[in-house]
Amino acid sequence: MTTFWADLHCHTTCSDGTVTPKDLVWKAKAIGLKGLSITDHDTLDAYPEALQAAQEAGIRLGTGIEFSCQFEKTSLHLLGYGFNLDHPALLKLCERHLYRRESRNRAILDQLKNQGIEISYDELISKASGKTVGRPHIAQLMVEKGVVKNLREAFHQYIAEGKKCYVQGEAFQPQEAIDVIHSAGGKAFIAHPQLLPGDIALDRLLRLPFDGIECYYARLFQRSWLEIAKARGWIVSGGSDFHGTVKPELELGCSGVDQNTFERIFG
Repeated sequence: MTTFWADLHCHTTCSDGTVTPKDLVWKAKAIGLKGLSITDHDTLDAYPEALQAAQEAGIRLGTGIEFSCQFEKTSLHLLGYGFNLDHPALLKLCERHLYRRESRNRAILDQLKNQGIEISYDELISKASGKTVGRPHIAQLMVEKGVVKNLREAFHQYIAEGKKCYVQGEAFQPQEAIDVIHSAGGKAFIAHPQLLPGDIALDRLLRLPFDGIECYYARLFQRSWLEIAKARGWIVSGGSDFHGTVKPELELGCSGVDQNTFERIFG
């Protein structure tokens, strides 16, 4: 890969990925990426290790994070980019999200127990490499215990939204996440809009002060989102949503941005 290409949506072992921050940076280097952003769920723990690796590898690493929110009655993910890693409001929001995840995980385990599926909280914690623990870790344990054949079955039968063991957890409003990202000097993007339900109140969603939309997500693209971003003067971003072996179909670098877009986002 001779031209500049950067993947702006990747996960590591600090949340629900299977590749360490250091190994992710070097994997990016190996396939020819020139830029990267790690967007672990609700945590910035990857960055101390990743920043050092990026300096050694000669990869441009822009700060990133993915926050789970609820817009009206719809699950909505936001991507934050280009912020100050040490900003107190951002760190506080991460802490609150981690507490939300712990409470939600315990509630999901209770629901699974009601279905005759025994998973202790200690087992769940031991499954995760980082602080951010979530449904993918629960699904992995369900596979190991022989409850389901694979992760997809665990979600579709038990823990996906609307299924019998799903728990919503505390709802965070997107406006708060946007405000915190902006206060930390960053930019807020709508993540994977192609996955939003067709009945979302789009007119109200687009009134929120986003800076961009992830129009190129994995191998998905809908021209309507590109037109929305351009009409508002928002930045068009892209990323693979790489997770490693838990989502092997999402290959690192399969979507991303060029150098001009990278500069607009990260300066």
